[in-house]
Amino acid sequence: MSPIDQSIPTRRGAVPRGLLQTGPVLFSYGFRPFFLGGAIWACITMVLWITALTGQIEIADAYGLYAWHAHEMLFGFGSAILAGFFLTAVPNWTGRLPVSGWPLAGLFSLWCLGRLAMLAPDVIGVLPAAMLDALFLPALLIISAREIIAGKQWKNLKVLIGVGVLTAANLGFHYETIAIGAPDYASRFGISAYIALVCVIGGRIIPSFTRNWLAKQGATRFPTPFDRFDMITILTSVAALLIWSVSPEGRITAIAAGIAAAIQFARLYRWRGWTTTRETLVTILHVAYLFVPLGFMAIAAAALGWIDRASAMHVLTVGTMSGMMLAVMTRATRGHTGRQLTASKMTNLCYAAILLCALIRPLSAILSAHLDVIYASAGLLWLSAFGLYLIEYGPMLIRVRRQTMG
Repeated sequence: MSPIDQSIPTRRGAVPRGLLQTGPVLFSYGFRPFFLGGAIWACITMVLWITALTGQIEIADAYGLYAWHAHEMLFGFGSAILAGFFLTAVPNWTGRLPVSGWPLAGLFSLWCLGRLAMLAPDVIGVLPAAMLDALFLPALLIISAREIIAGKQWKNLKVLIGVGVLTAANLGFHYETIAIGAPDYASRFGISAYIALVCVIGGRIIPSFTRNWLAKQGATRFPTPFDRFDMITILTSVAALLIWSVSPEGRITAIAAGIAAAIQFARLYRWRGWTTTRETLVTILHVAYLFVPLGFMAIAAAALGWIDRASAMHVLTVGTMSGMMLAVMTRATRGHTGRQLTASKMTNLCYAAILLCALIRPLSAILSAHLDVIYASAGLLWLSAFGLYLIEYGPMLIRVRRQTMG
């Protein structure tokens, strides 16, 4: 394994941070192990899911195949990418060196332990598996809170609310699965936590990255900066998500989701995404965020009984969550490994695959006679998206950072 980029001595007993010690490159920055591990797990879980659906293997029979699949996408794959983002973004917010070395390796090991435990509830028991899985998110929450508080970035503490809700949703997921066999409420609260984080953090990075790119192109018109309208949009969306999480059916849910969709469309329009089409590394952020209002529309349609709940949830989980995660993974990996901030042909194929997956998977609501084709197509597109990411970006994640930008 290659050594990390720099070796700067620290006082004895100090917690290693940033590029302060020799060791594997993989544990020099939070995005490296978690983006790599998350992408690998995204592929593994999809292969296992498809294989189990066809009856060739049995997975987590004591926990329930469908519950396992939902959990590992939301709290397995999703939590890894969230961790990679937070452990990379928080140092930028606080100005502190990133957590690295053995603390980062320990946190990543905790995530891996959860994945192994969730594969083996038939062997170690459902409750022990759930307990081992439940260790990771609280640890991530504590580390993130410590860094933000130490950096006195009080305004950024609000993003930890989403991580806290996600942590509680994970515990609720296990409880509902074990107690009643149907993680209904916890699934919606978990999805809502991710969407709320996209609304908050996306509102920072999308107009910022768009403005930076447009400025380099000599543009004179830029995205509207964060203002009261954005705050109203976030609060309206969080309220709609809360209503949906508690009561997914009914006119009130449909109205709340419809209002949130309309105001989110307006917010996205203010960011002028159509002006960035020459650079898909920027455009994909806008396209992924488009699935926020589309997801609210799907919630409204499901609340009125026009489509099934699962299809509405997949608009949010595949389109919004996974689309935005892949967009952030590609950009952050390029930027933090010294590559040029431009999308390659393979990166564009990654984007195309995840977007097609997001569009095809909800078709099961209206093309029920072709479920096998829809599931197979969506699964292959998912594997293509994250498989191509691993092929192109995997080597970047385990190699020393380039000293100069391309």
